[in-house]
Amino acid sequence: MKALVKTGPGHGFSLSEIDRPVPRSDEVLIKVSHAAICGTDLHIYEWDDWARDAVRTPVVVGHEFVGTVVEIGDQVEQIEIGTRVAGEGHVTCGHCRNCRAGKGHLCRNTISVGIQRDGGFAEYVAIPAANAYPVPAEVPDELAAILDPLGNAVHTVLSFDLVGEDVLITGAGPIGQMAAAICRHVGARHIVITDPVPDRLRMAERLGATRGVEPGENSLREVMATLGMIEGFDVAFEMSGSPAALSDILSLSNHGAKVGLLGLFSGSAMVDLNNIIFKGLTVKGIYGREMFGTWYKAVSLLNSGLAVQPVITHRFPLEQYEAAMALLRAGEGGKILLEL
Repeated sequence: MKALVKTGPGHGFSLSEIDRPVPRSDEVLIKVSHAAICGTDLHIYEWDDWARDAVRTPVVVGHEFVGTVVEIGDQVEQIEIGTRVAGEGHVTCGHCRNCRAGKGHLCRNTISVGIQRDGGFAEYVAIPAANAYPVPAEVPDELAAILDPLGNAVHTVLSFDLVGEDVLITGAGPIGQMAAAICRHVGARHIVITDPVPDRLRMAERLGATRGVEPGENSLREVMATLGMIEGFDVAFEMSGSPAALSDILSLSNHGAKVGLLGLFSGSAMVDLNNIIFKGLTVKGIYGREMFGTWYKAVSLLNSGLAVQPVITHRFPLEQYEAAMALLRAGEGGKILLEL
């Protein structure tokens, strides 16, 4: 089968012909129809410090995908051949304390699809049956392919009560854009989002952000003043992986504010801990989705009118992955789908 493979340390991917995977007894084999490129895939493509520490090569990359189950292991009972599924990308151990307590998203032994085991930028992918999420008929393939990153936004945003609150989002990539849409959908008051790319800000405003702000072009304090915000942001979400953005969040948050951290940092980030201490901030680190509560919430939000389809801006066949990666590296476009 065709697959995008990170063959070893260094820049780029390789489009390769490899053996079709054989599902184990507790796994399903999925014929992939659509896969989406994530910021994590860009980290792997560019082979930054995070990728060097996290990725096991060689590995088929890609963890956002949808497809149809074409084969099941002999111990699989809950999923039938022909079921359309999306893949939960975190494979948990099932026996650590958190897993046994029903908190698999906090499993200390998590293995990530497309990072430490073969992923979905391929014609076929095998994952544990427990990680296959049957997609309701009302969710189209393109949205089903991005349920994973939508789930990141849902998990982050719904970590805190947002009704009537003023929200700061740093990073207007696709997840930040979807986060703005969710904030608006659930009743936030003002939603300010920052990003150096104007097109991303315009998309975020289209999806529900009150104001998009380019760092260095406008003062966030001035924006706050024009919106009648006197005390600071009540809730903030860091989705850029930028140390400067994190500093903005800590300095502009109100006393008692809630802060969710989702963006991956390429290296260490210096923060003023006194801002956290003296303001009494609550800071939550977020990696992935709650399994599978976040998935049900994401689908319910879509069914209740949450509109995130505009974040999908480009579609390429798998063979044109270099063009897709070039767009991402240039900061252009939103969510990019690979069609198989």
